[in-house]
Amino acid sequence: MPRMTVPEVIKTKGQRKLTMLTAYESAMARFVDQGGIDMILVGDSLAMVVLGHEDTLSVTMDEMLHHTRAVTRVAGNSLIVADLPFMSYQVSVEEAVINAGRMLKEGRAGAVKVEGGDSILPQIQGMVKAGIPVMGHLGLTPQSIAHFGGFKVQGRGEAGEKIVQEARKLEEAGCFSLVLEAVPPGLASRITSSLNIPTIGIGAGLECDGQVLVINDLLGMSTGPGPRFVKKYADLAGVISEAVERYRREVQNGEFPDESHCYKDS
Repeated sequence: MPRMTVPEVIKTKGQRKLTMLTAYESAMARFVDQGGIDMILVGDSLAMVVLGHEDTLSVTMDEMLHHTRAVTRVAGNSLIVADLPFMSYQVSVEEAVINAGRMLKEGRAGAVKVEGGDSILPQIQGMVKAGIPVMGHLGLTPQSIAHFGGFKVQGRGEAGEKIVQEARKLEEAGCFSLVLEAVPPGLASRITSSLNIPTIGIGAGLECDGQVLVINDLLGMSTGPGPRFVKKYADLAGVISEAVERYRREVQNGEFPDESHCYKDS
């Protein structure tokens, strides 16, 4: 099937639900792409789930480009959206446009994603003016975790009105879609119905126009307790652990490699 495009993502509004998953390297990207997922997010979450950092702040532009290229080399159906990492777009419009342009030119992504509202509207406008599709992200924005004081639900009470207003401003600035993370479902529904662009929920309830999850969470590969909104569709952590332990036992016991896994002498 032909690759999903930004205009087609926008056209799904009110027609069907969008699907989005993360992928950070070619092997997983193939599975996600072949599974019919609309969009693959090369998320800065790779800092935590791949590179071992405690948050998303440490991942660099070069690391994001490296992983984005790995995904775009093999995924031919999904729209590839790449996160712009912390401090790659916040300082100035010029830096934002340059770094977003690198994601498309060098990383071969189809769009970029940025976190925030009022403070980055000029950057979004600059990127869109340069022909770069931009996905917004409001609610719990992990790059602002120091400001929030942890991974906490956003937009309860009066704080929700600010998110509603920022969502409208992001659409006006040219965003083609908007991630809503860890906000009450009622607020997410209100935002979704007020916009002409699709909303992609993660911990934002059923009324969003689509959903996104981190692939490691979906497959049960994450360690420790996960967020409330995560649903595990498999337990690969258990499968992998069992396979590794079985391999260790068979090597130590002289069971592997057996004759069927060796070359013949002649």
